[in-house]
Amino acid sequence: MESRKPLIAGNWKMFKTCPEATDTAQKLVELVGDVKSVDIMIAPTFTALAMVSEIIKDSPVELGAQNLYWEKEGAFTGEISAPMIVSAGCRYVIIGHSERRQFFGETDEGVNKKIKAAFEASLIPIVCVGETESERDSGKTFSVLDKQIQEGLKKLNLDASSPPVIAYEPIWAIGTGKTAQPEQAQEAHAYIRQLISEDFGIELASIIRILYGGSVKPGNIAELMALQDIDGALVGGASLKPETFSEIIHYQK
Repeated sequence: MESRKPLIAGNWKMFKTCPEATDTAQKLVELVGDVKSVDIMIAPTFTALAMVSEIIKDSPVELGAQNLYWEKEGAFTGEISAPMIVSAGCRYVIIGHSERRQFFGETDEGVNKKIKAAFEASLIPIVCVGETESERDSGKTFSVLDKQIQEGLKKLNLDASSPPVIAYEPIWAIGTGKTAQPEQAQEAHAYIRQLISEDFGIELASIIRILYGGSVKPGNIAELMALQDIDGALVGGASLKPETFSEIIHYQK
């Protein structure tokens, strides 16, 4: 299997004003300026994107948005398009995060449209999938992943030249302090890779990066990254403090 460069992504969610975001980004750049073995991404709120983009320019840190709308422009009050976030300096965009699904009614069909819009704008989508605690307890983890992958990536011409990123985030582990046991995480990641192989071919499956998300901390990142099919992390709360996020990024030391 090909070597996949790890990606450590920080999702800042609805935290940090513009001054707080630029201050955090500046401190992070100072802490991770030496990193070459890991790709780094941070996703501030929309209002801070352009300012943070200037701070992280010429550093290893890349910029992502937390969401987008699938239309390029129009009468869609409050929405942000892919070209808009590209113009703010973004290379990545998070799509289908469990909080978007849970609180804002996002569907697999909408996720599919957003992924297509991201690719059309040359953005790298980080596509989030994962099951609730009740779904895991009732043995539905794989059927949930099946549906989210199949419908989320439906009719997309994916190939190895521009792969998406998949983030497996067991919803029961997000912000709860719970983390999937290593064998649980590896099992889910291996299953997702097999689904990609069956639907899009072995070549794409061998290079696609599958991140783990769910209470990732400095204390558990190394154990997670040691697993064969985990290629990085989508970090929530622990990405808000640059010192803590830097520890996660430097997990190999």
